[in-house]
Amino acid sequence: MAKKTTLQQFESVFPKLQEDLLATAKQYNLPQEQQDWYKKMLEVNAVGGKCNRGMSVPDSVSLLLNKELSEEEYFHAATLGWLIELLQAFFLVSDDIMDGSITRRGKPCWYRQEGVGMVAINDAFLLESAIYTLLKKHFRSHPSYLPMIELFHETSLQTEFGQLCDLLTAPEDVVNLDNFSLEKYTFIVIYKTAYYSFYLPVALALHQLNIATPKNLKQAHDILIPMGEYFQVQDDYLDNFGLPEHIGKIGTDIQDNKCSWLVNKALEIATPEQRKVLEEHYGKKDKAHEAEVKKLYDDLKLEKIYEDFEEKSVTKIRALTAQLDESEGLKKEVFDEFLQKIYKRSK
Repeated sequence: MAKKTTLQQFESVFPKLQEDLLATAKQYNLPQEQQDWYKKMLEVNAVGGKCNRGMSVPDSVSLLLNKELSEEEYFHAATLGWLIELLQAFFLVSDDIMDGSITRRGKPCWYRQEGVGMVAINDAFLLESAIYTLLKKHFRSHPSYLPMIELFHETSLQTEFGQLCDLLTAPEDVVNLDNFSLEKYTFIVIYKTAYYSFYLPVALALHQLNIATPKNLKQAHDILIPMGEYFQVQDDYLDNFGLPEHIGKIGTDIQDNKCSWLVNKALEIATPEQRKVLEEHYGKKDKAHEAEVKKLYDDLKLEKIYEDFEEKSVTKIRALTAQLDESEGLKKEVFDEFLQKIYKRSK
């Protein structure tokens, strides 16, 4: 029977991977002071999150095999999971600098920590390079080594295109609601979130088991990309309607001029007078302005519109999963597991 990984079990693999990365640094005769920096930088930025993306790889492998993984199988699956966490760390360190963010996971962002500053840009590059160092170390002789390298390169590019569209559509200091549209929003969330958060873990699981085919990769893509889109819309909804004690933060999308699903939906259905309210108050760093936008969201009944969207999205995803052709090696349980984690979540 398949067995779900725990965060503790998943995190127990990281020290070995960190050793591999430090061994590479030593091989290049990196001075000790810089080795110490590299070690600390890896720990601070890669470890400490929820690791949902990374843990999805061993979970998916276990479901595909329908058994508890051997020690070796688990190590390889968890290693691929950690490569996603390193990719995530690379994105977050960079993203925090671009957004001028203050905190990450309850602590100052890496670039704001003492003595770091813009060294964080180079650290982001090192986090990305660590992916390929570990791939070579542990998968050089694997039949899917080249497809896995290409998958990470392609996913990085997709995420960077999503980020580019996000940055140019909604710069924090220039509010122009004419830039916003649900079409742009959909592009941003699919490319910035869905590919690396949902598709990548399952594609890697298929590659690890050497059963990836164009057909089953497309099957995974066609279910997981809509699921990733639903997840991000849900995240935008919770930023405004979720309880801070549940989501672990106070929502800032309105003040930060985010191209969120809520504002795009509001623009789609607002009267000319209601649009003026958005233009006067959206993206302003002020609680009073934010309150006006929140009131408008309530007047537009966006909570109910979201609930309808959620049910429609989940019905579509379940229908796609039900039609899955399992003869290609994929299993419905893989997608059921993803959906179970996010459906009706409150944090």
